Amino acid sequence: MSKIKVAVIFGGVSNEHEISLISATNIINAIPADKYEVIPIGITKKGRWLFYPGDISLISSGKWDSHPDCVPAVIMPDPMYKGIVKIENGEYSVTKIDVVFPALHGHNGEDGRIQGLLDMSGIPYVGCGCSASANCMDKEFAHTILQANGITMARWRSVYHKDLGRLEEVCEDIAAELGYPLFVKPANSGSSVGVNKAENYEDLKDAVKLAFAHDSKVIVEEYIKGRELECAVFGNKNVFASEVGEIMSCNDFYDYDAKYILGTSGLSIPADIPTQSSREIRETAVKAFEIMGCKGLSRVDFFLKDDGTVILNELNTLPGFTPISMYPKLMENMGISQPELLDRLISLCLDDE
Repeated sequence: MSKIKVAVIFGGVSNEHEISLISATNIINAIPADKYEVIPIGITKKGRWLFYPGDISLISSGKWDSHPDCVPAVIMPDPMYKGIVKIENGEYSVTKIDVVFPALHGHNGEDGRIQGLLDMSGIPYVGCGCSASANCMDKEFAHTILQANGITMARWRSVYHKDLGRLEEVCEDIAAELGYPLFVKPANSGSSVGVNKAENYEDLKDAVKLAFAHDSKVIVEEYIKGRELECAVFGNKNVFASEVGEIMSCNDFYDYDAKYILGTSGLSIPADIPTQSSREIRETAVKAFEIMGCKGLSRVDFFLKDDGTVILNELNTLPGFTPISMYPKLMENMGISQPELLDRLISLCLDDE
């Protein structure tokens, strides 16, 4: 029986490029080799697509794209091909692909763009579709859709690039409405890239300007004092949520350094929270997943306030698969190993169950 060919796409033009390399390395090493043939496709920071035939360990180090045997390779949007077109010495060849695992985070990977290309190609892929990915990635859209459907979230305001000319007035209005401290986030970014906490008016102005370095739209949210909790959601038609896990950040909040650099943040699975709170979080995670039209997988992040109020923070449609990432750890807690998890995720998109 021939193996199922899985193209794992990694890297990308994104401020989360390096995290994607680590996720892809972990994914490729864990995919059951007896059932799947992995075809690694890397996207450089400048947007070049390359077939990578080298040592998988070089991916996470960022040295993969200098391998002498890399060749240009792209996914054709024409569904006749359903595969990777490689270009070698001026000659074109097509490698048929059964399924794509887009191990991409942030811009161009988690925002619906790669999903739109794959929809046109006719090749099945792991994870949420184009519109769900785009709407979950954009914090303004996600807030609007979820709150309209009764999901409790932090109070928030949007700031647009056109507002920079009157930023002082805008910041004063936001502070008067939401109070301090505030969290300032690029509307379309993940891994807490570009996120800053503002304790006062000057902090707020500076944080908004910094966030605009990552996106043309910025979200300002009220500060929620509470425990940081996460839940893994899995499935298409038969959706379920994992037990709840808790993040104990080593920093003031769970920023990029706390997630990936310092390595001293703690995880508690399952979280030591009341049974009713756990039930509410899991039910809300599934409800939000379905409202946004997600499929396959998502990690849903929450705050639990001291008074028991559950606040949904965000949905991550392509959560990290690094060795310290919460999504695979939550699934492992349910008795689903990483090889089994990857097998089931691939089977989901092939069978659409």
